[in-house]
Amino acid sequence: MTSIYEAYEQYLPLILEDFTQKIKTAALEHKKTTSFKLYEHFHARIKTADSMVEKCQRKNLPLSAESALKQIRDAIGIRIITGFVDDIYQIIDFIRQMPGIHIFKEKDYINQVKPNGYRSYHLILEVETPYPDCHGKTPGKYFIEVQLRTIAMDSWASLEHQMKYKHEIKNPERIERELKRCADELASCDLTMQTIRNLIQESNERED
Repeated sequence: MTSIYEAYEQYLPLILEDFTQKIKTAALEHKKTTSFKLYEHFHARIKTADSMVEKCQRKNLPLSAESALKQIRDAIGIRIITGFVDDIYQIIDFIRQMPGIHIFKEKDYINQVKPNGYRSYHLILEVETPYPDCHGKTPGKYFIEVQLRTIAMDSWASLEHQMKYKHEIKNPERIERELKRCADELASCDLTMQTIRNLIQESNERED
């Protein structure tokens, strides 16, 4: 059976690898100049053809490369976990300056927190590549979904996801309130850690 990505599936890992290397190079330069890591964890995946078929079916989209690569924009997905909030915005600034990349869509759930307490920064990138795309264009354009979170934000999101899908929870309203309170406390910790790092950097600059 032909993949929903059709002949374009072969290009997805190449596009992912190219973008990954650019981010990792930026991280190495950042470490050299600041002595701090730009991020703690970098997770990347290409959505399997079967998962993409399921998503197209849920969205009532035709099972085609057009649906998988143009209408749905997360065939290539990356999650970057940082130690500090400022690092998220530094990575975004770097991405903005990358040639051949257009930020197609972005949502800042760090400054505009979701009602349940969820915090993260989401980007949909439109990337110009040397490969043909399903519209018959060369160079072709492909989408990459990027999520950026601190360690604290990622821990909360992971636990909240697990709890949300537990069945037969008594007092769901109370659970939601407690999860929101926990998210706010973790955000406060993020702010404190950022302040501590800023103080360390200022101290080092004065010594220099």
